[in-house]
Amino acid sequence: MAAVSFRKIWWLGIKEWWSLARDPVMLLLILYTFTAGVYIAATAQPDTLSRAALAIVDEDQSQLSARLRAAFVPPQFMPPEQITLEEADARLDRGRATFVLVIPAGFQRDVLAGRPAELQLNVDATRMSQAFTGSSYVQQIALGEIAVFQQRVRLESPPPVELSVRARFNPALAPSWFGGLAEMVNNITMLSVILTGAALIREREHGTVEHLLVMPVRPLEIMLAKLWSMAAVVLLAALVALLGIVKGLLHVQIGGSVTLFLAGAALHLFAVTSLGILLATLARSMPQFGILVVLVLLPLQMLSGATTPRESIPYALRQLMLLAPTTHFVEFSQAVLFRGAGLDVVWPRFLALAAIGAALFGIALARFGAAIRQ
Repeated sequence: MAAVSFRKIWWLGIKEWWSLARDPVMLLLILYTFTAGVYIAATAQPDTLSRAALAIVDEDQSQLSARLRAAFVPPQFMPPEQITLEEADARLDRGRATFVLVIPAGFQRDVLAGRPAELQLNVDATRMSQAFTGSSYVQQIALGEIAVFQQRVRLESPPPVELSVRARFNPALAPSWFGGLAEMVNNITMLSVILTGAALIREREHGTVEHLLVMPVRPLEIMLAKLWSMAAVVLLAALVALLGIVKGLLHVQIGGSVTLFLAGAALHLFAVTSLGILLATLARSMPQFGILVVLVLLPLQMLSGATTPRESIPYALRQLMLLAPTTHFVEFSQAVLFRGAGLDVVWPRFLALAAIGAALFGIALARFGAAIRQ
């Protein structure tokens, strides 16, 4: 059996780069995914309450109700608008307010007299994230202001137990710290599958596969060329996103070694680029390949632990996802980039990625060899 020619693999990979350079849509996808896509994911959907629309129906017009109106301030809430009770339902129906707080007449009098007093909070529950978080914010702020008003001064006596909270790895609890890195990790998987699979589909549609069949190259050499060339593009784009967008633009501190992360990313790319070629051999056209990518990537990313802790996933799915490269890559990336872990901590993930990559590569090579001879 003839030895693998690394010279052929090199020049076939260069051919893949030239083919990619002539595809402006794919180049635009790579550029957007690792720049604007990462930035938007980190900043456009904050995990905390931000600029929620609150309206207040103040039927009491007292000193206490004025304190309550003044307590809701940015950045959690937009300056509250005072409306009448008749306008409350219409404001919610039109989506112009997420919360409507109703302060009834005689509220301050009842509070000072020690009689039961009630506030009514109307919530637009279709805005789930703001509705859930904002209801707790409104309750805490209102009860705090009422307590201060009743006591006139804040209590200075220390509580019997003091809870000291230490937020490790992200002391400011900034959502961008997690969102940007999580998006970058997901995009590495997505682009790797799309680039390698699309390269094979494109050759089949343009008829260049027949040209390769009459050349003195083997399926292994063709597949290795596609793998290294597309993996190099994704690695370079990931490095730009990590240093330029996450660290440079978002000012997120990288906890561990960038070199170690790139080494782990290379192993992950070995697995997912093989997966991309495998999917391309199963599809007969680009639309079919796109459908397969959606069906495969969605569960891989949703169940990998990138957006939801794996402990929250049902046990059977959690065990099944140990066969997926994304599970190990997400845990590896979080350990290195978030917590500054070294090779002594993440080496089991290296072995898992290598084993899964070898299995996917073997299956993809068998399918690829059979497909190009059909």
